[in-house]
Amino acid sequence: MNFVEELKWRGMIHDIIPGAEELLNKEMVTAYVGIDPTADSLHIGHLVSVMILKHFQASGHRPVALVGGATGMIGDPSGKSLERNLLDEETLRRNQAAIKAQLSKLLDFESDAPNAALMVNNYDWMKDITFLDFIKDVGKLITVNYMMSKDSVKKRFNGEGDGMSFTEFTYQLVQGYDFMHLYETIGCKLQLGGSDQWGNITTGVELIRRKLGKEAYGITCPLIKKADGTKFGKTEGGNIWLDPRYTSPYKFYQFWLNVSDEDAKSYIKIFTMLDKETIDDLIARQEAAPHERPLQKTLARELTVMVHSQEEYEKAVEASQILFGGATADALRKLDENTLLAVFEGVPQFSVAASEIAAGINFVDLCTEKAAIFPSKGETRKLIQGGGVSLNKEKVTGVDRIVGESDLIAGKYLLVQKGKKNYYLITVQ
Repeated sequence: MNFVEELKWRGMIHDIIPGAEELLNKEMVTAYVGIDPTADSLHIGHLVSVMILKHFQASGHRPVALVGGATGMIGDPSGKSLERNLLDEETLRRNQAAIKAQLSKLLDFESDAPNAALMVNNYDWMKDITFLDFIKDVGKLITVNYMMSKDSVKKRFNGEGDGMSFTEFTYQLVQGYDFMHLYETIGCKLQLGGSDQWGNITTGVELIRRKLGKEAYGITCPLIKKADGTKFGKTEGGNIWLDPRYTSPYKFYQFWLNVSDEDAKSYIKIFTMLDKETIDDLIARQEAAPHERPLQKTLARELTVMVHSQEEYEKAVEASQILFGGATADALRKLDENTLLAVFEGVPQFSVAASEIAAGINFVDLCTEKAAIFPSKGETRKLIQGGGVSLNKEKVTGVDRIVGESDLIAGKYLLVQKGKKNYYLITVQ
């Protein structure tokens, strides 16, 4: 597989330093991507650069994930208008271990193949360098004029945000030094990243040329935006994380399932390893029958299986059926608490004391007196007699139905349903 050609048809090339493609066609190349360790989980915004590394490894080259333990202490000004909070070493180390565990699902770190992935932390080589040594050996190689010409610096000096501290101004030198260090120690000749990293990448290329007299290269991909121009990956609830503690597999699955047709066309190329023929066929099927949403369904399946597992994907599909299809009471009872709450997020919720349920309570009384789901007992009885009310996905067949502890889902929830689409969640505590 030709790495550059593969990225081109997927729409994942923005800038490329001349000579990079020739180098990749000539030998096995080592390339790195920098990952900011400000959290103990990656989010889907990181997935673009991770997919680039995945394609890079599939093309026979060696990917390196650089966790920015040192640069994370400074904060990258690229695309930012404000300085970030700095992290201590203990937090950075913990975040690095969590990120490595996530990346191990997506890249091959363990095999004895010559292109097995590596993970490095720039704190390991930066921590012992003194300030005087750095400005003597590195600072003198790059002029202030050169550093000021970078877009990330110019924007901040032209009034975006509150200016720029000296700490952030030096960021491109520190990242450039990383590239030079990896070039010298593991023969890393290529840096990959988003288009906002172009300034930092070219500073590294320039350092390598001036200090080592060698040629290095960079390739960037476009920053991913939604079809409406808004930022990819953010929702009203914040980031979509890869860690199930922060974003449940069900919510992760739903995110991809609910992207627009236009976004699904580009995301299927960027975020999956499916080949061109398969993707072209999916796009044709989508255009012929958009209501069947083959692109979104395939995207949601591929991403959920890749990031979580086949089992979590199947659970997410089953959970979706509970809200949108004719799922059974058994399927509802199989849900874990986090998924249940994710599925019914936004539905009206009520709280009832556990003592009420322990003694057993009439369903009509429960839904009127204890939880104001229905306005009156008379209306509730009519709904029951008309077959229009369910408890935990089973029809309530009589007005004398008693609700007890054995009805609780996950030991503390009851799901009341009126008609096909109206749900009400009762928490018993």
